[in-house]
Amino acid sequence: MNSISKIHKYIKIWWLMSKNSFISIFYQKVALLIFLTGKVLRFSFFAMFLIFLVKGSKTLAGYNLNQSVFFFLTFNLIDIFTQFLYREVYRFRPLIISGDFDLVLIKPMSALFRSLMGGADVIDLITIPPLIAAVFYFGHSLSPTPQNVFLYIILLLNGFLIATAFHIAVLALGIITLEIDHTIMIYRDLVSLGRLPIDIYKEPLKSILTYLVPVGIMITLPAKALIGLVSFQGVLLSFIFGAVAFFVAKKFWDFALTRYTSASS
Repeated sequence: MNSISKIHKYIKIWWLMSKNSFISIFYQKVALLIFLTGKVLRFSFFAMFLIFLVKGSKTLAGYNLNQSVFFFLTFNLIDIFTQFLYREVYRFRPLIISGDFDLVLIKPMSALFRSLMGGADVIDLITIPPLIAAVFYFGHSLSPTPQNVFLYIILLLNGFLIATAFHIAVLALGIITLEIDHTIMIYRDLVSLGRLPIDIYKEPLKSILTYLVPVGIMITLPAKALIGLVSFQGVLLSFIFGAVAFFVAKKFWDFALTRYTSASS
């Protein structure tokens, strides 16, 4: 099977699994409404807090209101897209403890693909279009150059790559330790520190969020690129970091599979 046919196959599989996930959620209309309302309220309350904060202090770590809001929107863009695509990670633990992961391993498809993208989240899908519109609106208000827009897009993709690496590592850790719920929430809490530019944090937290837990590379750097505050060396290092993070996460997943104990064993 050539690469194009394989990609088409996995897109079709993802669509079928996501459609099933959407249907199951739409049957629970009350729960869908509650979760959607909660997401909108949480987003709105923090946005209002940010606006009042910056208006009161005039700037936030040297950034004006529109720039600060754009950092927040960039965080949400990466966070919501990863939740939309990788919602299956939150449902991975029952597969392991029940032994149903055995059935995933014997199927003629990538076990990593099934575990990572086994069903998209319709709630996040609903929130993505207005979020993209807000990113476009506030991004345009910053008067970026075409080069800055290009850097923003490619660094945003690199941020998605790093977020993907984190989710793969969480899955691998779940196989080894049977613990995934708390791990993914720790990841969410750490990434949420990127809702504001990491320039607001003092050392050593700022360096930790830049290099050890690369929130700065994932979120702050793309937003800075649109504003025109990144260097060529910074962009290059971010891509190297993204590639290394994904490679290490994939190797960790392969190692975790060798430690998996089948339910039938």
